[in-house]
Amino acid sequence: MSDTPLVDAHHHVWDLAVRDQDWITGPALAPLRRTFSLSDLRPLAERAAVGATVLVQTVTVPQETPEMLAQAAGDPLVAGVVGWTDLTAPDVADTLAGLRELPGGGRLVGIRHQVQSEPDPWWLAREDVLRGLSAVADAGLAYDLVVLPHQLPAATAAARRLPGLGMVLDHIGKPAVADGALEPWACELRALAAEPNTFCKLSGLVTEADRSSWTVDDLRPFADTVLDAFGPERVMYGSDWPVCTLAADYAEVLDAARALTAGLGTDERSALFGGTAVHAYRLRMPARHSHPRR
Repeated sequence: MSDTPLVDAHHHVWDLAVRDQDWITGPALAPLRRTFSLSDLRPLAERAAVGATVLVQTVTVPQETPEMLAQAAGDPLVAGVVGWTDLTAPDVADTLAGLRELPGGGRLVGIRHQVQSEPDPWWLAREDVLRGLSAVADAGLAYDLVVLPHQLPAATAAARRLPGLGMVLDHIGKPAVADGALEPWACELRALAAEPNTFCKLSGLVTEADRSSWTVDDLRPFADTVLDAFGPERVMYGSDWPVCTLAADYAEVLDAARALTAGLGTDERSALFGGTAVHAYRLRMPARHSHPRR
């Protein structure tokens, strides 16, 4: 049995004094319109016995990634950073190499782009994007997929074109949990999962559900579909803090994930709550938490 600690593979921080988060609009998101820092997260993580986290980008500006890397360099809680760069830029490989040279650059483990906001449902399959994704693979980084269900076919096509690139689906592809609608999401999810270089984060479910009245049973059909499609060895837990606070606090999200995975074996749960993230992101853990590569 692995001694990998509990890993929260998906959370954010932002400082509104440094940069606006222009996606936080309208009354539904109003509780998020404040600064959230690692200092806010740390006591929550400690109480939950979370030993390491992955900090994920929120805005598509080049300045954010160096800032996150600097924060990671100064905080042992953050084992990895998923940043942003323009995948369509001709010098994307040089940009990635430059990020690696910055303070905290050794903790860069992945890249993400807000594909969910792209009007072209096949954006991920464009040749200029695929060239950028190939550079991500060549740099030894993973790529996080933040997509909507109708964009999953393009994600599958990209994963098939680039078998050497580990692709991590965020928030299980944002299905309509509140409506209880499994299809066509489930069919497209299974197609993505059929590509062996793909992983999935068990994250974001509570905010896709009815945020005021969700139950674990509302989430279960979606979690079961993910576990059946990917297998626990390719699924990882993420809190999606602080976005999750629109529907649940940090501990409640973790409790829900544990309830949804209660039927798994000990080794399967160890993978889902730590080992998969370490493997997919090649996280450098403290020596006492070393994890064999698979």
